[in-house]
Amino acid sequence: MAKTILITGTSSGIGAGMAREFAKKGYNLAICARRLERLETLKQELESQYGVKVIAKTLDVTNYDQVFEVFRAFKADFGTLDRVIVNAGIGNGRGIGKGHFEINRATVETNFISALAQCEAAVEIFRAQNAGHLVVISSMSAMRGMPKHLTAYGASKAGVAALAEGIRAEFIDTPIKVSTIFPGYIRTEINEGAKKLPFEVDEKTGSHLLATAIDKEPVKAYVPKWPWLPIGFAMKVLPLKWVNKLG
Repeated sequence: MAKTILITGTSSGIGAGMAREFAKKGYNLAICARRLERLETLKQELESQYGVKVIAKTLDVTNYDQVFEVFRAFKADFGTLDRVIVNAGIGNGRGIGKGHFEINRATVETNFISALAQCEAAVEIFRAQNAGHLVVISSMSAMRGMPKHLTAYGASKAGVAALAEGIRAEFIDTPIKVSTIFPGYIRTEINEGAKKLPFEVDEKTGSHLLATAIDKEPVKAYVPKWPWLPIGFAMKVLPLKWVNKLG
């Protein structure tokens, strides 16, 4: 029987891109985001092109009760959830102390507290199944404290990386697997207006590499592996003013 993957934040960007990649591999999909009309379009595309089962539901991940309701409803719909990808997030952020607390708060709440709710809902299901694969999408900006618009964003992504590792620590040597994914710069709708970034790849390439990495159920993966694996190691030891240049 085809396995089922739940992906949050699937209305655009790497969420939609990963959905396409996994549908191509024959997975059934539970897709959710705030924009239902986009999800319905994606559902029709994937079902007609790849013949997989796709169920779409509206989900605002900042509505924590709704996170649990939607995850449980998907579990009831499919009977089992084999993998949950905690992908929904926002790329906003502003320099600290410049009067943008509300923007930074929303960034941290969406990228960390909402991710915690998704992890709680997913792991609750996996505990009952005694099986499952939790995937948390972090960022290369989680490696070190980052300047300016990346400060709060990077901190939120460092938080989810630590959260994922803590969950993994509990489930070592069990049928429940946990992967932390550190994407580099992937050009998507969210950042299409931003300046050209170092080593960036387009959405299709990034989504393909992400799906390929996730299917291997790694403990951690840097995507694309080259150059971000060595850069990740370097970021941890280089002087902070050098790391700043990546921001």
